[in-house]
Amino acid sequence: MGIKRKLSMGIISAMLGLSLVGVGTYAYFSDSEVTHNTFAAGTLDLSVEPTEIINVENIKPGDQMLRVFELQNNGSLDIGKVLLETDYTVNDAKGDNTDDFGKHIEVEFLYNLDKLDEVIYKTTLAELKEMTPEAVNKHILDPQLGNGLSVGSVDDFAVKFVFVDNGEDQNEFQGDSLELEWTFKAEQTLGEQN
Repeated sequence: MGIKRKLSMGIISAMLGLSLVGVGTYAYFSDSEVTHNTFAAGTLDLSVEPTEIINVENIKPGDQMLRVFELQNNGSLDIGKVLLETDYTVNDAKGDNTDDFGKHIEVEFLYNLDKLDEVIYKTTLAELKEMTPEAVNKHILDPQLGNGLSVGSVDDFAVKFVFVDNGEDQNEFQGDSLELEWTFKAEQTLGEQN
């Protein structure tokens, strides 16, 4: 065998050896495990019972109407805060109103359900409509609910509506009606580390 051939065979053998060594350095043991994880969101479910708090006819200046309703937490999460938005529509029967009927309907939120005489906050429907939900919460709902509504809890609210007799001519409201809409919104408590 010639020197060239021996040299070629040596180079080929060296390359083959190096390639086997290179392949060996990339071989390794391995193992894997699969985990199955779940994120399930809770629910906020605020209910008001009854859903129609007040429905009266033939009221006159000086009339007072006491109503009691419940805020219920039927969800799976605690409610941290309840906000109240007020809206209403006045149906002017004769088309002669120069004033807002809502300014003449006073709302008293009462605290003591036994005596029904301790007023948390007193305002008119017109003023309540202009208040932000946060202001309503601060003056009305926070004093009653404190730390919110825990899961499964029920809080009673008493409200007195008064058609204020201002001692002046209120004839423009004869035959009128006011449709009140209260929207209660629940907000969650702060997130926590689990």
